[in-house]
Amino acid sequence: MTDIVKKFGDFTANDHIHLTVHKGEVHAILGENGAGKSTLLKVISRILKPYKGTVDVKGSVAALIELGAGIDPNMTARENIFLNGTLLGYKKDFIQEKFDEIVEFSELQDFLDSPVKNFSSGMKARLGFSIATSVQPDILIADEILSVGDVRFKKKCSERMQNMLSNGTTLLYVSHNMKSIEQLCDKALWLDHGLPVMQGTAKEVCA
Repeated sequence: MTDIVKKFGDFTANDHIHLTVHKGEVHAILGENGAGKSTLLKVISRILKPYKGTVDVKGSVAALIELGAGIDPNMTARENIFLNGTLLGYKKDFIQEKFDEIVEFSELQDFLDSPVKNFSSGMKARLGFSIATSVQPDILIADEILSVGDVRFKKKCSERMQNMLSNGTTLLYVSHNMKSIEQLCDKALWLDHGLPVMQGTAKEVCA
């Protein structure tokens, strides 16, 4: 991405950001709340259009940016698997083929026909993660996805992500957990009030 500027009215959320991520890299984006991290991920995912600059993304993208994004709270988990899968670009036959696998990973077998509005944030995260990672994307965009849910399920999600990385998926990762960034990531970009402060190896930027 080159010279990305994203504004909301007079507020500049991303201010002249340049970022190059190569195939197979694990790249962190870090900063305080309100630094512009999630906005930048939405620009990369093409959820938002930049005010200025260009984004060049090669390959399929699975974006886990907001808990419950693309999930209708009034629909059941079963219905949402098909809705969310469609929003991610999957065909109905493909979703049907992957349905049992998605349900098994999410561990929501007993809640398939319950409205999602009755789910806890952890249950919504399970559902969203299970759908988005049911295929091997070229690029996985993950924003604090492991911040909710129980420890055992977080470990399960982490193992699935590691498996994707070992098979060549590129990861853009946002977290406030410096230890996980140092352990997981090759490189990092530090944002502050929308401005790029530093880019380099994950260890250098975390320090």
